[in-house]
Amino acid sequence: MTATLEKLEATIAARRGGDSSASYVASLFLRGLPKIAQKLGEEATEIVIAAMMGDPVAVKAEAADLLFHLLVLLAAADVPLADVMAELERREGTSGLAEKAARPQ
Repeated sequence: MTATLEKLEATIAARRGGDSSASYVASLFLRGLPKIAQKLGEEATEIVIAAMMGDPVAVKAEAADLLFHLLVLLAAADVPLADVMAELERREGTSGLAEKAARPQ
């Protein structure tokens, strides 16, 4: 599973700075982080709508779109997927409530 995300992360990195008329990824990077963040927000809304409608096929498709756009945003923010995975591993075994309470205010 993680290998698929790592492969996608590498593809995104390879297309960064490419021909924006031939690559959706390159066109997102050309428009900058604010546009990428906006697109991620749109995808998040779409998966919420699909879930609320009880449509598992749409949820699957929208989840893929959300993950894709999250990886684009991570690349634009210079945050490697490995760093996110390490943070998740750090949190493993910790109650979500305890982890949230430990965050700086």
